[in-house]
Amino acid sequence: MTTRPPKSIEDNLRFLCVEVDSQLASFEQFLETPTTAIAHRLLDRRGYAYNLKMRIHNDCMRRLSAKKHRRSSLPQMLRSIELIATDLERLTELTRDCVRHLQEVDDLAGLEPQALRAMVESIRSGIQLVEPAVAENDTPLALRLGQLQNGLEKAYRLRLASYVAALKKKDNTEALTRGLFVAHAIRQMAATLLHISEVIISANLGQPVNFERYHSLQSLVDDIDNREEALSIEPLAETRSGSAISGIRSPNARENGYVAIFKDGVKRKVKEERQGVESWHEIYPGLAPKILSYQKRGQSAALLIEHLPGFTFEHLLLNESTELVDEAVKYLTRTLRSVWQETFTPEGVAARHMQQLQKRLDDVYKIHPEFHRGDLRLCGVDLPAFDTLVEQAKEREASLVAPFAVYIHGDFNVDNIIYDPLEKRINFIDLHRSSYMDYVQDVSVFMVSNYRLQIRDAPLRERIMRVAMEIYRVARRHANQQQDTTFELRLALGLARSFATSTRFILDKSLARSMFLRARFLIELVLAADIDKADKFRIPLKEIFVD
Repeated sequence: MTTRPPKSIEDNLRFLCVEVDSQLASFEQFLETPTTAIAHRLLDRRGYAYNLKMRIHNDCMRRLSAKKHRRSSLPQMLRSIELIATDLERLTELTRDCVRHLQEVDDLAGLEPQALRAMVESIRSGIQLVEPAVAENDTPLALRLGQLQNGLEKAYRLRLASYVAALKKKDNTEALTRGLFVAHAIRQMAATLLHISEVIISANLGQPVNFERYHSLQSLVDDIDNREEALSIEPLAETRSGSAISGIRSPNARENGYVAIFKDGVKRKVKEERQGVESWHEIYPGLAPKILSYQKRGQSAALLIEHLPGFTFEHLLLNESTELVDEAVKYLTRTLRSVWQETFTPEGVAARHMQQLQKRLDDVYKIHPEFHRGDLRLCGVDLPAFDTLVEQAKEREASLVAPFAVYIHGDFNVDNIIYDPLEKRINFIDLHRSSYMDYVQDVSVFMVSNYRLQIRDAPLRERIMRVAMEIYRVARRHANQQQDTTFELRLALGLARSFATSTRFILDKSLARSMFLRARFLIELVLAADIDKADKFRIPLKEIFVD
């Protein structure tokens, strides 16, 4: 947040914070003196907090729909305040739930109410931080708010252990069970405060960020030496694996002049990315970006990666001149040939394309249930189900082992390849799937990633297909040089796998159906082929790739 909220919203937010604190104070009072009057006074106040929340929501909605705001930060701020108001009202719901449970307990002494009161007091201390953190765009205050969860989590675990130990004695079980519900509700309050903290921090940064991610980012940015000026972050992308990618920018940097790239997500995924980059540095230096720093925190981890200048192949194909595209393709094919030669390993390897496809078919059918059909018979001709064809192809693929392995990218899409026209250099990014494998895997993924670009313009479509064909021709020549006689059959299965699995990311029914039918056609071709004459098999690429 870079500006204060509108006064009417700020006032209602303050009233809501006061109301939440008032209800928590009544809960504390009830824990000390559990009377019916206190309980009824608290339970009867549901409407006021709800009304304040709705006033804030309606005010935010009205201002968002007006479209008269010139400040780019205002929409982000208003949306964040809507979330905060919802969370604050949620705290009052949890408070009332606690009182409803405890009303049924004759004597609170067995629940150690003083410990519960201490937890509620900690929640109240967090409420005092919300309004000033929002009004002043105060990230340190928001961090203090989020840090309360650690202490509250420890207190909850102590309550849990105490109540469970008492329950094992089978004494006062109903009261202890209700105590467990209350302790869990207070734990949910702590989680709600953490979410409010993350919403405030996200609004201040201008992009979604959780508590762990902020600390990882702060630690990584501190690792960049000789930087006295303030650095900012800008969202760039979110991967399908759940990772977020941001650019770290200096105030004086030119457009797209990032200091570094910040990538964070689940620790396992980020660790795989780090290992993939490090492996490329060892096996074929110069292709992968440098890792500037790595941090792990809880179940999350983050990387600070060198920012690589240049354009992704997707950008080149869609936006740049034919001359620049041809130049990039020349350097890409040169790079691929070099990698395949330098990393050549004379050991057979199986890509298992059909096995990969089977693992993803459920996701395909969830998006396109019309693809999931059983066996059919039409005019006396048997039409096996797609699943049946895949299973048959998997058995056939067992005999189609690549005669050698090379080090591959593993996710060789057009948006994972960067060309720097100034340095005449190719770089690879998003390397968490890199390994020694059949080079056909990268070739097939690259070709289909070109095809699935949803471009209708005929000349542009022709350019895209021409690039895909050039990569095929280079791979075909390499196969001939290495006497790789089953290259074309393996490529057909690799293309089938990529065509079919890509449809789970495509909602355009026409394009998805076209790709799925191509996958089926390719599998049928392989099943009909004579394995003893594998070197004679050819994929009808013109029919498949040229619409």
